[in-house]
Amino acid sequence: MSKRTKLETLNCTKKLRSSSQLKINHDEETVNAEPTGTVSKYFNPKVVEPKKKSNRKKKSVEIKYENNDKNDDHNEKNGNEQEKWYPKNWEETLNFIREMRKNSTAPVDEMGCHKCSDTKATPPIFRYQSLVALMLSSQTKDQTNHAAMERLKAHGCTPTNIVGTSDEILGKLIYPVSFWKRKVQYIKRTSEILLKDYNGDIPDTIEGLCALPGVGPKMGHICMDIAWNKISGIGVDTHVHRICNRLQWVKKQAKSPEETRKQLESWLPKNIWSEINYLLVGFGQEICQPQRPKCEQCLNKKLCPFAKANNSK
Repeated sequence: MSKRTKLETLNCTKKLRSSSQLKINHDEETVNAEPTGTVSKYFNPKVVEPKKKSNRKKKSVEIKYENNDKNDDHNEKNGNEQEKWYPKNWEETLNFIREMRKNSTAPVDEMGCHKCSDTKATPPIFRYQSLVALMLSSQTKDQTNHAAMERLKAHGCTPTNIVGTSDEILGKLIYPVSFWKRKVQYIKRTSEILLKDYNGDIPDTIEGLCALPGVGPKMGHICMDIAWNKISGIGVDTHVHRICNRLQWVKKQAKSPEETRKQLESWLPKNIWSEINYLLVGFGQEICQPQRPKCEQCLNKKLCPFAKANNSK
């Protein structure tokens, strides 16, 4: 290689090195340079942090489907619940009892509480005597109760006279009714209340009557009927309680007369409420007796569950 050629090659190399150094310096200045104030629309100086994941659970959407069969069953059930329960053959059974009672030969027909008051007395005294007769009648036969009321009326059966009568004399007048000593106290205390709060008359509501000493729902409802000619409920005594359970006139066997009353009132038409006590008491005294009922003489022997069960034994 000639001397001239070597010299040209050396100069060319120097130029290349110088050019590379200038480019490197320019790049460093560009990187380290301060912003000039013009920001690109694509440049966001804020630091964008990633969104935090929410812990809240999304609500699930319940999808409901029409179920016509289920709705029909529900409607049918509601309809059945609204249907009123009636004992089987109750109207036919009742008519047979009326037939057996048409001659009115039972003790209650002539000596029941509705026959004990003085019909010639003033209305308040008539009502008072009706109440006293009912108070004496608890667990007492009609014959015994009627005789006691006859003695009381002869003595003077008014609230004022009874309050002024000694316990000893009053006891002798009502004896031998059941629990006569206790009933002496009940009658005297009741008479005092009537004089003080009712001007000698008796309450005209079932609530007022049942608030008196010795007066329960049976007495109260019958008294409302006899004394005030108002029907407030059914008077259920041991006869009515026994017969209704034997006839299955209660949806389920009742353990007490009060339970029988509530079940009986739930279905028996109200226009029969006044009649039913009178009918069943006489029927119980003559035919459907507590011990050894006369099922063979009863017109309901083919309808009555109790009679059919006894015949099958």
